[in-house]
Amino acid sequence: MPEESQHQVRDSALARQRLRLWLQMLKAVRHVESDLREKLRSGYDTTLSRFDVLAALHAAPEGMKMSELSLQLVVSNGNVTGVVDRLVTQGLLERQTVESDRRAFLVKITDKGRALMDEMTGAHLGWIDEMFENVSETDAARGISIMLDIRHKG
Repeated sequence: MPEESQHQVRDSALARQRLRLWLQMLKAVRHVESDLREKLRSGYDTTLSRFDVLAALHAAPEGMKMSELSLQLVVSNGNVTGVVDRLVTQGLLERQTVESDRRAFLVKITDKGRALMDEMTGAHLGWIDEMFENVSETDAARGISIMLDIRHKG
């Protein structure tokens, strides 16, 4: 019986350590997101939400239905609609009706949107590289592995 209680103590210590890991991950993500939001606002007069929508459509030149876009971004259709409306108004995206479903819209990035995203993704890469400058290649690879393990757990 004493062996079992030692195991529980060890698991409890590990559970507390994993909780500390989660809290540090959360703080790090919030810190990086806050910095990115400010850089996007000051450098490009845009938001992280608009950047995310443009990035998704930049990677899918054939376009996406609104439902596919919201699924990929893990946000509601309503949230995506407002962002897309703004980007369409700015000439960065365009909407097309879907022939097979007149109620659905295909959203595509425009040439203007693609040019802006090309510029912003270069800046974004530099910002992230600067924020993570103290993370070695080995630590980055290990961190990615840990994040993948967490995501594929359940």
